[in-house]
Amino acid sequence: METKIIEGLLWYFVFVSSTVCHEASHAWSALHLGDKTAGRSGQISLNPWPHIRREPVGMVVAPLLSWFTLGWLLGWASAPFDLKWARQFPHRAALMASAGPLANLVIALLAAVAIRAGIHWNFFTVPDAPTMAHLVTATANSSGALAMLSQLLSIYFSLNLFLCVLNFIPVPPLDGSSLPLLVLPEKIGRLYFDAMRSGVLQIIGLLVAFTCIAFFFPKVFFFAANVLLPGSPLH
Repeated sequence: METKIIEGLLWYFVFVSSTVCHEASHAWSALHLGDKTAGRSGQISLNPWPHIRREPVGMVVAPLLSWFTLGWLLGWASAPFDLKWARQFPHRAALMASAGPLANLVIALLAAVAIRAGIHWNFFTVPDAPTMAHLVTATANSSGALAMLSQLLSIYFSLNLFLCVLNFIPVPPLDGSSLPLLVLPEKIGRLYFDAMRSGVLQIIGLLVAFTCIAFFFPKVFFFAANVLLPGSPLH
């Protein structure tokens, strides 16, 4: 039970910090593209509190409950934006939407660099059966702190890869649904933007997204892990 609590706290820490970076990236990009809405509400911050205050259920209640009942974190957050601005400038809205999952991709890449450095310097080793929480483990002569770090980096890589892939699925209400706005003419883009705001489409989109992610994320994860880990036993 103690191990489950510690691992849950690590997953939760990574979830909060990664989600904060995701939403702060939305807010920062929106500000520089002409929308100050998220900036005025304090979302351009790596301080978790403004994000938790906006979505306490998605940032605190749901993740902790889902971990101890389902064994997996389920949570969400959001950054406010001006719908009139997004409709008027659909190309800018698409760039703003892309900023969040791109932030997760950057975090995953930084974790990957740290993992490879740890392997190179013999701090980490690849276990016989790597998992999302244990892509690497500390070598026998490493300290307890490095054991914790190896698990933390594994979770940062795995969870941020998941968040990036999930949010780039092109269905509403996920960020990927805005990608067509990058190439659509503005007039058609506005019609598309209005359609994506439909509550029915968003519910259908979530069902499609979770069905798709359950099918293809394991393949993405195995591919990424095999690239990351030398001589990986993952297949």
